Amino acid sequence: MWKPDLEKPVIFIVGPTASGKTQLSIQIARAIGSEIVSADSRYFYRMMDIGTAKPDASEMDNIRHHLIDIADPDETISVALFKQKVAEIIDQMHLNEKIPIVVGGTGQYIHAILHNWEMPVVEADHRMRIILEQYAEHYGKLKLFEFLQKVDPEAAKIIDYRNLRRTVRAVEVILKTGQRFSNQRKRESPIYSHKMIGIRWDRSILYQRIDDRIEKMIDNGFIKEVRMLNELGYSPDLPSMSGIGYREITAYIHGEISLDEAIMLMKRNSRTYVRRQANWFKDNDPTIHWFEGSELDIQKIIENLKSDQGWIRPG
Repeated sequence: MWKPDLEKPVIFIVGPTASGKTQLSIQIARAIGSEIVSADSRYFYRMMDIGTAKPDASEMDNIRHHLIDIADPDETISVALFKQKVAEIIDQMHLNEKIPIVVGGTGQYIHAILHNWEMPVVEADHRMRIILEQYAEHYGKLKLFEFLQKVDPEAAKIIDYRNLRRTVRAVEVILKTGQRFSNQRKRESPIYSHKMIGIRWDRSILYQRIDDRIEKMIDNGFIKEVRMLNELGYSPDLPSMSGIGYREITAYIHGEISLDEAIMLMKRNSRTYVRRQANWFKDNDPTIHWFEGSELDIQKIIENLKSDQGWIRPG
């Protein structure tokens, strides 16, 4: 049970990919008797386990995890739908007098909860989407992304140019509303008291951790996992399959690149992703209590969580 003066407390654990968020969240959940809510968009999809570094049953250590394996690879979980699901889970946990632990490196999903985003309600314009997709097919994804950079540089900062679906959606909303896509996600008043625990590493060590993880994925059967998804009919063009690892291994399976090239691209693209994550979780953010990954002390983190230090109340 939390202190009476806290209003709807939530713990957030953030940091770059391969920083150790999953292990830390499980330790904290065990220590305070709580549950974990995943804010990693790659964990949503069933059958995509190795390439997402999704924790298995033994790693979860009997700690309940929410929002893992909730969709098939051809389904879409929008930020708005995610926010709705998380709100319901958090409300139920508060009724059970538990402090939710929200964990993930997908910045927009974390910020949607943290800042109580109001999502723009713009109905899909399928005709416009087809035109934009045809433009990207004819001139290249990068050309459409460069247009987005010109009209809405803030939106372009948080969108991977290789993710055509998100680029098309942002341009579609801009053309339909005449407003920047980045300006249409309104911040409402925060509704949770929260603590932000961040894990950071020296960049060179983090890159080595990522490289080691990728090599382990290959050894653990990642190629077989991607081949199985292809055989089940999940298109490489699906948003879920555009994640780092799946697109590179698909290209290898189709004979477009060698395995060494695929692994090299996975490592390089992961580094780019880390730099993009840093746009969401900045070292100088006063709301994040950063801990060095090389010297994590669970007892110190628990002491911090139990103290008044760092709690930021809504309003």
